[in-house]
Amino acid sequence: MTVTVCFLPDNVQVEAEVGEPLLEVAARADIAIPTGCLMGSCHACEVELTEIGEVCACITAVPAGHKKVTVQLFSDPTW
Repeated sequence: MTVTVCFLPDNVQVEAEVGEPLLEVAARADIAIPTGCLMGSCHACEVELTEIGEVCACITAVPAGHKKVTVQLFSDPTW
């Protein structure tokens, strides 16, 4: 199943498959999400999925049950 993933605040939209890793979807859309440990422990890659809440992009896949998923990117000047 294809899902439209919208990255805010720039409103960049890309099609993705359910279960596709969120970091790969972001990279395909030319969106850089900072990473650290790549295991979800450091929370450097934390984003907010409007439909789910805050998640670590490195360990999160595109969720099922939605036609569109909105990803709110956080900005942390210390990273």
